[in-house]
Amino acid sequence: MDERIEELREMRREAELGGGQDRIDSQHEKGKMTARERIDYFLDDGTFTEFDQFRTHRCHNFDMEEKEVKGDGVVTGYGDVNGRTVFVFAHDFTVFGGSLGEVFAEKVTKVMDKAMETGAPVIGLNDSAGARIQEGIDSLAGYAEIFHRNQQASGVIPQISAIMGPCAGGAVYSPAITDFIMMVQDTSHMFITGPDVIETVTGEQVGFDELGGASTHASESGVSHFTAADEKEALDDIRHLLSYLPQNNVEDPPRVDPWDDPERESAKCADIVPDQPQKPYDMTNVIDDVVDEGSFFEVAEAFARNLAIGFARLDGHAIGVVANQPRVNAGTLNIEASIKGARFVRFCDAFNIPILTFVDVPGFMPGTDQEHNGIINHGAKLLYAFSEATVPLMTVITRKAYGGAYDVMSSKHIGADVNYAWPSAEIAVMGPQGAVNVLYSDELEAAEDAEQRRQELIDEYREEFANPYTAADRGFVDDVLEPKETRAQLIQDLEMLRSKRKSQPDKKHGNIPL
Repeated sequence: MDERIEELREMRREAELGGGQDRIDSQHEKGKMTARERIDYFLDDGTFTEFDQFRTHRCHNFDMEEKEVKGDGVVTGYGDVNGRTVFVFAHDFTVFGGSLGEVFAEKVTKVMDKAMETGAPVIGLNDSAGARIQEGIDSLAGYAEIFHRNQQASGVIPQISAIMGPCAGGAVYSPAITDFIMMVQDTSHMFITGPDVIETVTGEQVGFDELGGASTHASESGVSHFTAADEKEALDDIRHLLSYLPQNNVEDPPRVDPWDDPERESAKCADIVPDQPQKPYDMTNVIDDVVDEGSFFEVAEAFARNLAIGFARLDGHAIGVVANQPRVNAGTLNIEASIKGARFVRFCDAFNIPILTFVDVPGFMPGTDQEHNGIINHGAKLLYAFSEATVPLMTVITRKAYGGAYDVMSSKHIGADVNYAWPSAEIAVMGPQGAVNVLYSDELEAAEDAEQRRQELIDEYREEFANPYTAADRGFVDDVLEPKETRAQLIQDLEMLRSKRKSQPDKKHGNIPL
C-alpha cells in the first residue's frame, strides 16, 4: 500500500507541475501567475477540491500521443470565496499554451454542469492560445459545448470571466456570454482576429494593446467591465464583486451587518447639485452620500461614462445603481450608455437585486451618427430592461428629466415602485429654452428685443412647468423630498419592497430589440 500511496503522490506532484518548471518560470517572467497559483490566491485557504487532475488528451495526430500532460491544460474544481461555494476553472498556459482540446472542454463543462446543479457561481480564469489545432473539429465542438452551457447558465447562476492572458478567436465568445469580464493591464488581450491577420486581410497595422488590450475593451468597446493593475488585484476585485451577488437566481443577494446609520441624513447632496441647470456635477458623489458609506462599487467605469452603474448597499442590503452622469455629455443617453444600462438592469433583475436609479437627463443624444447607428433600437433596450424588471425599483430625480429619456429612466409609467424628486427637479417634455423656441417662435420673431423676451418666457416656463410639482400632482412622483431625507426614505422603502411579488405574462421570452 505504501508504494501505491507514494505512486499517487508522485502523480499528483507531476500534475501540479503542469508544463514543467521552465514554463512556470516563463509565466512568472511575464508577470503572470500559473493556473494553480491563481486558484490558490482566489479561493479561501484550504478549500479547493480539484476535479480530473489525471485526465490527458486522446489525440494521436501530429505525434501528440508523445506529449501527454496530466490535467490537459486546465485546472478545475470548487472551493469557497468568503465562505460561499464557487466553481472555478483556470487555463494552464504552461500546457500547450492553454489551448482547448476535447478533454480540456469536457473538464470545463463538467464544472459548469455541477455549478448549475448546485446553484453556485462559476468563475473562469482565461489564459489560452485558443483552439488546439492538432485536435481539429474536436476543439471546435468543445468550444460549442461550453458556449451552450454559458447560455443555459445565463440568468441562473452568476458567471464571471477573468482574462489573464491571450483570449482569441472562438475563445472570446464564452467570456462574452458571461455576466462580467475582468481584464489585467498589459498582460491580457481579447480579439476575434489578431494583428497579423488584420494586416494581411485589410492592410491595417495595429498592435495587440490597441486592438484588444484591457484599456481598449474598458473604454472603447465596453467588452470588459473592470481593469486591474495586476492579477492579484483582479482576483481581489472578483471576490469583492461576488460579495454583492446571490449564489443563484432563486436566492436573495447576501446582506452584511450594516456599518452605516440607516437614519443618517444624506446631508451633502443639497450642496452637490448646482442651482444652475446647465452646470455639471459628479453624480457618484450623490450616490456615495446616499448609500452605505464606501459601498459603491462601480461597473464599466471607463465606458459610456455619461451613465454610471454599479453595486452598493443600503442598510447592508445589496442593490444595483443606475445613474445619469451630468459631468459627461450632460448625462444624455446615447447608444453606448443605453446598452450598458440595459444589460446591467437585466442582470440585477435576473438575480433579485433591487435597483436604485438617479435621474438627471436632458434627453437622448442628438446627431446623425446616433440616428444612423440605431439609437432608436439601442435606446429601446434600456426602456425594455426597466419595463420588464420585477425587482424593487426606486427612482430619484435630482435635476433634469426631459422627454422620452424621463420615461426610460425607471419612471413610474414603466413600473418603478417608488419615485421621488428633489425640489431642484425639472420634469417636462423638453428644456425651457427649447420649449420656448417652439411655443413662441412667431412672438419672438416679432419682438423688438427678442433675447430679452425669450429670457422672460424661459423664466416663466421654468417656474410653471420645469419643476417637480406638476408630476407630483399627477402621482407620477410619490413625493418631493429634501435631499437630506433621501437615504432614510430609500432604506424604509427597500424594507417595504422586500416582499414585492410581480410576475410577467406567460411567454417563452420577450423579443428585446437587439
